[in-house]
Amino acid sequence: MTKKILVVETNVANFAGTNHLTGLWLGESAEFVATVQAAGLAVDYVSPNGGYVPLDPRSMKPNYVDDNTLRTYLTHDYQTRALANTLKTNQVNPDDYVALYFTGGHGVMFDFPNNLELQALVKTVYGNGGYLCTVCHGIAGLLNVKLADGNYLIAGKKVTGFTTSEELLSGNSKRVPFLNEKVATSHGAQFVKERPFKSFAVQDGQLITGQNPASPQAVADQLLTNLQA
Repeated sequence: MTKKILVVETNVANFAGTNHLTGLWLGESAEFVATVQAAGLAVDYVSPNGGYVPLDPRSMKPNYVDDNTLRTYLTHDYQTRALANTLKTNQVNPDDYVALYFTGGHGVMFDFPNNLELQALVKTVYGNGGYLCTVCHGIAGLLNVKLADGNYLIAGKKVTGFTTSEELLSGNSKRVPFLNEKVATSHGAQFVKERPFKSFAVQDGQLITGQNPASPQAVADQLLTNLQA
């Protein structure tokens, strides 16, 4: 049976209370998907509400779209399953997946952190020995998950994600509801990082996290190394 990965995407198209557009950062989904599919893994897509996933318009600029991202984006499968008609959380069986992958884009800051259905998927996959992968703002999907003992899942773990300095450089530090680095640290994680916008991923056990939009390839490569071991 082909191993499957569940890719988690946002439904949020704008920063709350503003007309400033956001959504899924295309490359953080498509580049990761291109890499794992090339290795023979199957992919499903889920979002908190199911259905349509908006793209952050900035992520469509040519300098952010590499060949793998473009090739994946242009396929009928990706257009339909990843962007037009994602699954709802109640339509997926977490036992089917060897890994969850939380994509980024600022939209996830609003619909990932406190979604109990996503947290249930996380805990089941983790409990089954599966991998929890994130990139950039996608770390928000793990920040508030608590295990049966009441401790945060990320407590005592090395993780990374979009840093406070990167948030300042992006010009969105006043628009986001919280700062990933700050919350991760307050929940007991050891937040590690490289210089802004440099590809970087870190693994701690079943957690594989990437820092920024330059990092989905690094996350995918690290996941594949584990799955092929």
